[in-house]
Amino acid sequence: MPKILKTLIAAALIAGTAFGAHADSHKNAVEEVLVILSSDSLQTQGMAMVLSNTMAEKGARVNVLLCDEAGDLALKTYEDETLKPRDVTPGQMLRGLLKQGGTAKVCALYLPNSEYTKDDLIDGVGVAMPPEMADQMLDPDMRTFTF
Repeated sequence: MPKILKTLIAAALIAGTAFGAHADSHKNAVEEVLVILSSDSLQTQGMAMVLSNTMAEKGARVNVLLCDEAGDLALKTYEDETLKPRDVTPGQMLRGLLKQGGTAKVCALYLPNSEYTKDDLIDGVGVAMPPEMADQMLDPDMRTFTF
């Protein structure tokens, strides 16, 4: 067998092995995630939303729980500084996630301990109930991320 043919066969086998490993890594991919965001840091909120949107783009169902000052992202009146490089706010990124089919809820303690009501939340954002959230957090098939 000519050396070039051996080299091509070896390359094809290596590529096939690499492809198989890549396919296997997605076979066990997490299908649904819970992102708990409670930080009041603009950059932390932004990164949580960037990663949430990216996971949604990769096919994951993304659930976001907004607690404490992060609950403000879900307010109709929310405004904040934009973040580079895309010049968007974490609140705008949250709205983008909702358009992609993601879900968002504010913590059960957020509204009763603020001046806001459910009417102040953007469309599509609900209020999380502890039993439902505990079920998600305990679900072995759901990965939980906290920011």
